[in-house]
Amino acid sequence: MTGFTRRGLLKAGVAGGALAAGGQLAVGRMAFAQADTRPSITVAVQQVVNSNTLEPLREQSNVGYRITPCFLESLIEQDLQRNLEDIPGLATEWRRIDDRTVELTLRRGVKFHNGDEMTAEDVAFTFGPERMFGKPGAAADQKLFTGVVAGDTKDLPPEVMAVARRFWPSLDRVEAVDKYTVRFVNKQPDVTLEGRIGRAAGQIISRRAFMESKNWLEWARKPIGTGPYRIVEFRPDVSLTLEAFDEYWGGRPPIKQLRFVVVPEVASRINGLFSGQYDFATDIPPDQVPEVTKNPRFEVSGGLVTNHRLTCFDKNHPELRDPRVRRAFTHAIDRQLIVDSLWGGRTRVPKGLQWEFYGQMFIDDWNVPAYDPAEAKKLLREAGYKGGVIPYRLLNNYYPNQTATGQILTEMWRQVGLNVEIQMKENFSQVFDRGSPRGVRDWSNSALYNDPLSSLVNQHGPKGQQQQIGEWSNDEMNKLSVELETSTDRAKRRQMFRRMLEICERDDPAYTVLHQTAIFTAKRKDIAWKAAPSFAMDFRSHNFKMNKI
Repeated sequence: MTGFTRRGLLKAGVAGGALAAGGQLAVGRMAFAQADTRPSITVAVQQVVNSNTLEPLREQSNVGYRITPCFLESLIEQDLQRNLEDIPGLATEWRRIDDRTVELTLRRGVKFHNGDEMTAEDVAFTFGPERMFGKPGAAADQKLFTGVVAGDTKDLPPEVMAVARRFWPSLDRVEAVDKYTVRFVNKQPDVTLEGRIGRAAGQIISRRAFMESKNWLEWARKPIGTGPYRIVEFRPDVSLTLEAFDEYWGGRPPIKQLRFVVVPEVASRINGLFSGQYDFATDIPPDQVPEVTKNPRFEVSGGLVTNHRLTCFDKNHPELRDPRVRRAFTHAIDRQLIVDSLWGGRTRVPKGLQWEFYGQMFIDDWNVPAYDPAEAKKLLREAGYKGGVIPYRLLNNYYPNQTATGQILTEMWRQVGLNVEIQMKENFSQVFDRGSPRGVRDWSNSALYNDPLSSLVNQHGPKGQQQQIGEWSNDEMNKLSVELETSTDRAKRRQMFRRMLEICERDDPAYTVLHQTAIFTAKRKDIAWKAAPSFAMDFRSHNFKMNKI
């Protein structure tokens, strides 16, 4: 019996087609689809998101910033492969009409994951009441990280409205001028409108997809955007699975399937990378970098990002009401020792809660409180501190080196006479909980755009998270925050910013900066990929390629 070959089958297919056509040559019905040879990639992360959704207005966190750009995009983007400069995203250009108005031209032909074309109507809806601010009179209370939201209503959760109003304190309206032109109109002058448009609360969503969702939770667990990958499955606290969106305006994505898998322990992430279970392992502590790089098949990418690690104070605690006690905390910390011993010099002690990319707003002659144990002891004596217990709420390495840093801080505080007790917590809901006395906690702050409004005001101002959860408030700081939001006098704004730093870091400490955050990602060496100077992981075609080694 003669065996079948591929060539024989092809010939038979042509012949069969000819016979079926009554002697006339016809195209055979047998088709051979080209195989999709793109890789499937798995990224081991300590957490996918902190909430149980993928809605960026609810998921304002370091881990959320990492994944969101894969499936949602903004009108103005940051250049993740250079210095985070503003570049065209879903808008090709933008211009200032006046101090209150910015007009943008939309990119044509952009498709949402449901196949609809993105238009000005989608942009206007994205920033409208149904998606961001709620119905007139809706209460945006101060609850953040509250756990599972109700799934039987289309009403916005209070924390979503609170975040929207924090990012957009005076937005009047977004107008659809025509199909491909939108205009942002603010109630007050705002020199930072472009930064707000392009950052963490500015991702554009599909109006139709939002309105057709059964309820808000269904939408929030599978938002429809324009990014290079679309959501296939989200399992809270377990994994997020994405697939290539081949109609992506920026070109065919290089990865067929992209999975983020929750692996809380650093050792398990690294071991899984070595065994081939994962292709990337995020948040590698500096002391583990040599362990990864000594294996010739793997390497580490990363460095400083626009985020600072902090400890925050709850001034309502009886022992912390006197600002001198909080100032003692700040002077008891040898920050450089932490940088040298835990980070191997791979990060730095910054000049307070600010970044050089603020440009003219950067206060170059500002510094964090000096390490001065004698001054700390003196302040405690003056305040009449008698050794009362101050709780320190700590997560287990949500931030790299968090537990080790917490133990070192506690010892430094103990040496000047502060009686600090570590309380390990499982999540931020427990950290923020008011059911028992709060004292000190860990946190970090990011600069989302190049102005102090993006961090100092956004996190510690009157609508900032620290005041929302009832830890700290200062009348002068709140007044200056409002003035900074509306002033167009750059010299005056700089003076206000300096005074705000004095209040928050010296006079009435709300927090104290520890060090700039550095993020390191271990990966297979045969994958050409570069970490960004931000939390975002960029898996577009210009930043991902499989190499032969």
